[in-house]
Amino acid sequence: MKKAVILFNLGGPDSLNSVEPFLFNLFNDPAIINLPNFLRYPLAKLISKKRAPIAKKIYEEIGGSSPILKLTKEQAFELEKSLNLNQRETSYKTFVVMRCWKPRASEVIKDIKNFEPNEIILLPLYPQFSYSTSGSSINEWKDICKKNKYNVKTNTICCYPTEENFIKAHVDELSKKIGKNNNEKIIFSAHGLPEKNIKNGDPYQWQIERTVEEIVKKINIKDLDYILSYQSRVGPLKWIGPSTDDVIVENSKIGKSIILVPIAFVSEHSETLVELDIEYKKLAKENGCKNYERVPALGTNKAFIESLSNLILNKGEHKLKNDLYPPKIQCPNKFKKCPCQI
Repeated sequence: MKKAVILFNLGGPDSLNSVEPFLFNLFNDPAIINLPNFLRYPLAKLISKKRAPIAKKIYEEIGGSSPILKLTKEQAFELEKSLNLNQRETSYKTFVVMRCWKPRASEVIKDIKNFEPNEIILLPLYPQFSYSTSGSSINEWKDICKKNKYNVKTNTICCYPTEENFIKAHVDELSKKIGKNNNEKIIFSAHGLPEKNIKNGDPYQWQIERTVEEIVKKINIKDLDYILSYQSRVGPLKWIGPSTDDVIVENSKIGKSIILVPIAFVSEHSETLVELDIEYKKLAKENGCKNYERVPALGTNKAFIESLSNLILNKGEHKLKNDLYPPKIQCPNKFKKCPCQI
């Protein structure tokens, strides 16, 4: 039996010339700008053209391109190796699909067809579900399959915010940083969302909070001084908070040593390498912070790869708490019976 595992991620420009079309793909996504196509298309063109010069400067800081594809391929390689260890009857092959840049679903489906799998497993590299990230990628894949009249048994792992080894991976990385300085403030930073998205039922913030709770519980440090905040705020809408930059300024001014944890990113990219490592570090130093450290994204952390492998081998039937979703909010996996509802 052959099984294809599709790892979904956002993607990033592979050159400075790719920045504007990458931004257009991002803002032309109906999960990002929920307008009819005839309105969304010209608006996405306008926003991407306006933001491209700023974004190009960001990517110039990290060599002119995003490292996310290379790093995701490394994760895919390690995961495939883990999945095929001690397997006799099943052969696993991993594929990478990016939502806003290459390789796109429309390209990768050809490779998957050539592999001729008996089953496909969809696995977003977004541990916490949002309709704008995991939901968008999964919906695009299903649309591409319909257009190509491609019908193969498919299982979807929508999210894994409290999966045991995912939490362990975070604890392992954070433990390497804690205790180096006195008076430490742990800042768990996640990508933000407009407040209206959460009010409309997106479970992202709820799941982020559960992830942080589990890490704090497992790290088991008495009176750990920590806070959850949100970064990358753009546009005029009100976003969920508090904002990471405000939290950094506040704690820097009172002399805290800052340890920043990217809680929702599993790969390094512009929002970790530039926003966290350069912009926020500068902000901290300017406001009096003497010690600023950033925990790396999980990448190919052994426990994280084991987490993904276990999810696939168990078809997502990991033991999650009943309170994974906010009260009165159903599981976000509308695509099939949710593997998270055990």
